[in-house]
Amino acid sequence: MAEPRYEEVGVGTRLPTLTHILCRGDLVVYAGASGDFNPIHWSERAAARAGLPTVIAHGMLTLGIALRTVTAWAGREAVLECGARFAAPVSVPDTDEGVEIVADGIVAEKLGEGRVRVELTVRCGGEKVLARPRAVVRLS
Repeated sequence: MAEPRYEEVGVGTRLPTLTHILCRGDLVVYAGASGDFNPIHWSERAAARAGLPTVIAHGMLTLGIALRTVTAWAGREAVLECGARFAAPVSVPDTDEGVEIVADGIVAEKLGEGRVRVELTVRCGGEKVLARPRAVVRLS
C-alpha cells in the first residue's frame, strides 16, 4: 500500500484496522527488549497478589501494537509523537490462542506542515484498553 499524501488526506480519513494476537511468549520477548521484568507480566502468583485475574500485558507493549495501525498506514519514520493512558489491563491467558487486540484509527486534525493527528481506538474483548491513544504523523 502506498503511503498517504498530506494533500489527499482529510479529517475523517480512516486507517485500516489492525488485529493482533498477543500470547505469553510475546510478553517474555517484550520484557527482555524493554527491561521491564515486573512479575505481573509473567507470574500468575504475582498477578493474583496484585489483585489481577491473570498475567497482564505491558501497557507500552499494548500501545506499540496499536501504533502498528499508524506505521502500516504512513510508515515507521512518519510517527513524530504518540501517547495514551492505560484504561484497562490486557489479560493474557496461558493458551496457544492468546488474546486478540483490535486497533483502528482516524485522522482527527490536519496540523499543517504535512502533519496530522490520528486518534486510535484500541480494544481487547470489546473493551477499550487505552484512553486517548493518539499519534502525530508527518505525511509527504
